[in-house]
Amino acid sequence: MPNDGSFDPSLLVFAALAVFVIWKLRSVLGMRSDRDSAEPSRFQPLGAPSRNPQFEPRPAGAAASAENADRWRGMAEKGGEAWNGLEAIAAADPGFSGPAFMEGARKAYEMVVHAFAVGDRDTLRRLLSDEVCNNFLVEINSREARGETMESVLVSIDQASVEDARALPRSNSITVRFSSKLITARKNKDGAVIEGDLERAAPIVDLWTFARDPGSRDPNWKLVATEAAR
Repeated sequence: MPNDGSFDPSLLVFAALAVFVIWKLRSVLGMRSDRDSAEPSRFQPLGAPSRNPQFEPRPAGAAASAENADRWRGMAEKGGEAWNGLEAIAAADPGFSGPAFMEGARKAYEMVVHAFAVGDRDTLRRLLSDEVCNNFLVEINSREARGETMESVLVSIDQASVEDARALPRSNSITVRFSSKLITARKNKDGAVIEGDLERAAPIVDLWTFARDPGSRDPNWKLVATEAAR
């Protein structure tokens, strides 16, 4: 999330499904992995998106002590650049909580996927930087101009880990790799499915970058960039 509550943008896309809708969604959501699509019956949908996508840091002093050598376990590889970046962010922002951030990142991922599908512009403007939001709105406007609709169900987020983390003077940024499964389809104005598949879930790999000014009173992180995982 951008600095000082403004919208700034590094995350969303699919690689080549033979369907236009998933190709379209790829431009903003992520990239399909090489694995075969999984049957939706094997997974439980996540349910309705949470209403509050905010990542609220804990009060000052509540973050794990710097002496805790394992505080980023499960989020990043120990001793790697992402791990060291999280250490730097915690030093710059004593209220930073890794678990709270990851929980918020998952909620934001779910909300953005849903908002894009249903054309919820208000939610997208709250969660995205201006540049990223505009890319989404171009796709939504084009879809609506053709009288088409989209249905998307985020079946599961199978993994979320920190790909990169950086502490800059006025901006902390964290890139999260999401591996998920998504059911999506595009329908024409008569409600008939013209692209996609509502019966099967496609595996997706996304890189989303969130940012926040540690000196800002606004506790929220915002999505500032998206790209395909390689």
